[in-house]
Amino acid sequence: MKRVFFSLLAASAFASAHAADVGKPAPDFTLTDVNGKVVKLADFKGKHVVLEWTNPNCPFVVKHYGSNNMQTLQKDKTAKNVVWLSVNSTAKSHQDYMAPAALSSKMIGEWKAAPTGLLMDESGAVGKSYQAKTTPHMYVIDPKGTLVFAGGIDDKRSVSQADIKGAKNFVRAALDESMAGKAVSVSTATPYGCSIKYM
Repeated sequence: MKRVFFSLLAASAFASAHAADVGKPAPDFTLTDVNGKVVKLADFKGKHVVLEWTNPNCPFVVKHYGSNNMQTLQKDKTAKNVVWLSVNSTAKSHQDYMAPAALSSKMIGEWKAAPTGLLMDESGAVGKSYQAKTTPHMYVIDPKGTLVFAGGIDDKRSVSQADIKGAKNFVRAALDESMAGKAVSVSTATPYGCSIKYM
């Protein structure tokens, strides 16, 4: 428990100096996906982009994938030209770490996840630059490259799949509004889930 607490303090200290703020340009990054392909955020300028921090060993992630909630949203939005990047920032030294092949097998093979890219952030640098704290932790970037939403996926902060039905999905709402040319009415929401295993 102490190790997790201090790792969160370290992440918070780093994040305060490299903040990703709603209403400002989203920090650019370059990562490698589970297939070894280099993926740059800048390559998707002109499109809406969702960033989803994930860890298959987290029960909150299992909630959204085990119910098919996350995959449904992924498929719905990527079919409308939204780019969806799932990011795993688990450090190699942590017991939750999954090598690219294992991560792909779990998320894409077993869970039938449908992101545009499943990215490895083993150093944690990208996660810290976005102040990503939990899995899941969600971000929406508009076609201009501006961060328009950051926070929890919905307003039901539990691991119960039964809560999904009555939840307000902030990511879906942010995308729907932004894609319609409207201001995002809920641009921040408290993230919930397991702490990201940066150490």
